[in-house]
Amino acid sequence: MKQLQIPRHIVNQILTHAQISEEQEICGLISKKDDEVKHCYPIRNTADDPVHFFHMDEKSQIDAMRDMREKDEALFAIYHSHPHSEAYPSATDIQQSQYPDAIYLIVSLNTKGVLDLRAYQLVDQDVKTLELAI
Repeated sequence: MKQLQIPRHIVNQILTHAQISEEQEICGLISKKDDEVKHCYPIRNTADDPVHFFHMDEKSQIDAMRDMREKDEALFAIYHSHPHSEAYPSATDIQQSQYPDAIYLIVSLNTKGVLDLRAYQLVDQDVKTLELAI
């Protein structure tokens, strides 16, 4: 299995975003260009129940995708947090996954002193765990 390489500064951005909003799910996008991870785009969670779900603010998501296109970058990953559960896709995460080519990163804050970040590919209701290297 090929390892996914994510630069430490991108991981730190995700973890900081999760820690700032530790009681609610956070979400965002990550871009790449020529197989190199480039930018992290934190997106506001507009879910009705942000403690248990995430829904990306549409305008911010469109703006991030536009910025990627302008930089000749592509969507690499979609990330979100699980404040009170493990870093594994929930049934809702699997059901709502719409980008089969994207990597899904989940960070769990449900650990003692350690943040848990994991990577998955979600295709046709199937969850494939990916090896993550930082």
